Amino acid sequence: MSFVEITQGSSPVVLGLPHTGTEVPDEIRALLNDTGRAIADTDWHIHDLYTELLEGATSVRTRVHRYAIDVNRDPEGQSLYPGQNTTGLCPLTDFDGHPIYRDGQEPDSSQIEVRRLAYHQPYHAALQDELDRVHSLHGFVILYDCHSIRSHIPFLFDGTLPDFNIGTNSGTACDPGIERGVAEICGNAAGYTSILNGRFKGGWTTRHYGRPERGIHAIQMELTQSTYMHESPPWAYAEAKADRLRPHLKTILETLSAWRPS
Repeated sequence: MSFVEITQGSSPVVLGLPHTGTEVPDEIRALLNDTGRAIADTDWHIHDLYTELLEGATSVRTRVHRYAIDVNRDPEGQSLYPGQNTTGLCPLTDFDGHPIYRDGQEPDSSQIEVRRLAYHQPYHAALQDELDRVHSLHGFVILYDCHSIRSHIPFLFDGTLPDFNIGTNSGTACDPGIERGVAEICGNAAGYTSILNGRFKGGWTTRHYGRPERGIHAIQMELTQSTYMHESPPWAYAEAKADRLRPHLKTILETLSAWRPS
């Protein structure tokens, strides 16, 4: 059974959707405690928020929840943010620092490897295939990695996050024109706040694939969930908020789709 969903298009833009999945395989779910089974740390509704915003966009999504394995983490287990609180390849805590496994049921290295082969590797194989396909069409490709997070999580960051958190691995993952164009759109979005390479500089996906010298550009967008939904259970979609946000996201994607190397 494939947990990866692929929509193929002809635009230069490929959407990565690594954290919108809510499925936890039964054998893993049985190991989780009540906190883990609540799957609070989901990029809720992101695949719906972006749907039909860009005609011809390709998308790659996994339905598997990040508590099984986080496909936006280094498969070797290296931390994205050394010295800062974060979650790893197979998270042991939620974003508030609370354990998600029943006592003594945390995965060992062999279990993590089984999950990597079953869920992490197929997602990235599919993503790589689509990046290669789109690159062959245009001579370049732009990976736009779609994320969201609660705006206030003291375990991970101080204060309240800006609404748009743009990550380009400190400018190394994409052409400066791509970074500048997205930052300008977000900065000019009335009523919203934004930051470039702040707390979130881009996950493993952005860092791994972003090779602008090879015509492979990557940029991550971490939205605060307060911009389009309610940030507490049952994590409901807020249609009025989303309708206000979507035109700005549409502008971003259309601008990326129209971009060409100089």
